Amino acid sequence: MFTGIVTDMGTIIELEQAGDLRARIRTAYDTSRIDIGASIACDGVCLTVIALGDDWYDVQVSAETVSKTNLGDWTPGRRVNLERALKVGDELGGHIVSGHVDGVAEVVALRDEGDSTRVTLRAPDDLARFIAPKGSVALNGTSLTVNEVDGAEFGINFIPHTKEVTTWGDVSVGDRVNLEVDTLARYVARLNEVG
Repeated sequence: MFTGIVTDMGTIIELEQAGDLRARIRTAYDTSRIDIGASIACDGVCLTVIALGDDWYDVQVSAETVSKTNLGDWTPGRRVNLERALKVGDELGGHIVSGHVDGVAEVVALRDEGDSTRVTLRAPDDLARFIAPKGSVALNGTSLTVNEVDGAEFGINFIPHTKEVTTWGDVSVGDRVNLEVDTLARYVARLNEVG
């Protein structure tokens, strides 16, 4: 489990397609405190550490994960949002995030509002019903509050701090973004279907 509060921006330094996709990610995390088998959210996708170096770790990404996320878009040099798994007693600053991405949204518009940036995204049609104004979503692993919803499109506002400490400072129209809808919204919708 994660909180959607990004704690490092890593960099993809190597990719290898051999059966599954293997990625090497440079990090500022103290890798001596990371165990093989640990879970780290990489752009919102919960991935398992399979190898470690002084300032990097490797993950293995299945074809299923590549097909459901934007990880197939990764290239060496790309920055990614990172978050270590939540420990009992840690502060929950965002919302409960599983790291199980539901689908990929697309950035369709950007506009500056004061020092902040308003980003409009289009969700896949089958996920749009789970997104509500003032509800939570995780986008590339970042816990965010939804401002408005219009059909499958929804708006998010990024303050300068978020743009500095995450990859959201690099956002462009057309970017594909990992989307995890709020777990509570998913269960409420399911209860409505059966009840």
